[in-house]
Amino acid sequence: MNIKDILEQKLAEVILNVYQLKDIKLEIQENKTEFEGDFTIVTFPLVKQLKKNPESIGVELGEGLTTQTELLESFNVVKGFLNVKVKNQFFVDQFKTVAEQFSNIEKKNATVMVEYSSPNTNKPLHLGHIRNNLLGFSVAQILKEAGYDVIKSQIINDRGIHICKSMLAWEKFGKGETPETDQVKGDKFVGNYYVKFDQEYKKEIAELVEQGSTEDQAKKDAPLMKEAQKMLLDWESGDEKVRTLWAEMNSWVYNGFNQTYKRLGVDFDQVQYESNTYILGKDLIQEGLDKDVLYQKEDGSVWCDLTDEGLDEKLLLRSDGTSVYMTQDLGTAVERFKENNIQKLIYTVGNEQDYHFQVLFKILKKLGYEWAEQLFHLSYGMVELPEGKMKSREGTVVDADDLMQDMFETAKEKTEELGKLEGLADEEKVVSYEIIGQAALKYFMLKVDPKKKMLFNPADSIDFNGNTGPFILYTYARTQSLLAKANYEYKEVSNIEFNQYEKELIMLLSNYKATVEKAAELLSPALVANYLYDLVKTYNSFYQSNPILKSEDEDLKQFRLNVSDLTARTIQKSLSLLGIRTVNRM
Repeated sequence: MNIKDILEQKLAEVILNVYQLKDIKLEIQENKTEFEGDFTIVTFPLVKQLKKNPESIGVELGEGLTTQTELLESFNVVKGFLNVKVKNQFFVDQFKTVAEQFSNIEKKNATVMVEYSSPNTNKPLHLGHIRNNLLGFSVAQILKEAGYDVIKSQIINDRGIHICKSMLAWEKFGKGETPETDQVKGDKFVGNYYVKFDQEYKKEIAELVEQGSTEDQAKKDAPLMKEAQKMLLDWESGDEKVRTLWAEMNSWVYNGFNQTYKRLGVDFDQVQYESNTYILGKDLIQEGLDKDVLYQKEDGSVWCDLTDEGLDEKLLLRSDGTSVYMTQDLGTAVERFKENNIQKLIYTVGNEQDYHFQVLFKILKKLGYEWAEQLFHLSYGMVELPEGKMKSREGTVVDADDLMQDMFETAKEKTEELGKLEGLADEEKVVSYEIIGQAALKYFMLKVDPKKKMLFNPADSIDFNGNTGPFILYTYARTQSLLAKANYEYKEVSNIEFNQYEKELIMLLSNYKATVEKAAELLSPALVANYLYDLVKTYNSFYQSNPILKSEDEDLKQFRLNVSDLTARTIQKSLSLLGIRTVNRM
């Protein structure tokens, strides 16, 4: 419990004792005014109930806190705002508790599965995938820090007409080339053929339109599309030649994906493949029909009526007996809960799929699965660059690998320009450029509330000032330089009178675990990022306003080193929750 929580608890007791009022919660803010005090209590909510003026209520509460608790050193009332100064010993005790308990994790005895990434095997990962991966991975890290056991999962969309398009284009135009012969990363190699299919397909459509077809008819009649559709049917029937080509091209893609994941610093505990899961869910159809949750139309198709839930009717099985994505997702969810001892499942998927997940969760609930209440859609907004939106089929996608390399080059350029890494060996510089570039990218992506659409500007993200990853890394490096110069070792000191900078820093450090809990509850890494920025700003104010190594008071010097060390560990831990590594020199 931090000092603010203790004050809140004591204040509730005083209100009960003085006014015989239960469950009254007044707003308590950290005092940022020129008036003396650590916290400000807003008394106005009591005015109406007590029919008293706010000033007298403030005085009565201040006197009550002073006489009935050991908490306050002094108080003052300004226009109904009660400013209270907490005794120094509480800050001493608070710092000691936070330092001692920093590495402790209170286990929740619950397992959460977090699904993220889930790419298609017809193209490389792009900017949108980066936000998805960073969000999913960070949420998993935050949940672990909050005490949950976590299973990181992805389901790869490795079948369907889009996969057949790249396969067919390679078969027709590839001339036996491979990623090795062309020295191209496997996922990019296959993605190039997906773009090639679209280019050739458009040519065929244009020719058919010129010959008198309507555009819609030309799209259906184009030979390439018909061949791709036949290839999909051959795949579904298990044609050996098609399956062999499919397996080989997918292996190229997986090799490419793994390189991207490694550089991005994300990983998975479980990987599922749609080619294995697409038949799941069909057995649920009969179960739903038996329970009258689903109904069958005359043509044999099966539907779920969700109009009573404010949604539409949803097709689950076509008249020819083939399933739709929703059916697969139903089956996959059931299998995940059956195969894993999980209590919660989080899907990290863009907000264009909001309706899909509303329907999925409602159907599972109607089918009687109690855990349907523990399904969550971590919905996030799309990412755009200053140049605008991306289009995969036209080959105008912002490639994930290219973006990471651009961030590396920009970090190198900026760092050399500012002379940040002079004196380091070349190998160490390369590692630092990578960490700084990745920090810029990840922090910029994660500091935005997931629900919001975002504009990613690489140039802004790598600024060494302001709310950026490099600025936070720079502050961490500053702490490491300080502690190295001091040959720092922890020693407990208690007879210290704290100033406002030290108190603010202690209060922020004591908020770390509460911030993690809130971020885990709301599935929002942005809360950690914003906390981190506040912590770094507060530490820099403390650093600039207080002599540390030059302090003549040895106890005060030791404490300021202690608080610098805990700040450094909190920065490093918070960054790790965002998937960001640190550097000791900048």
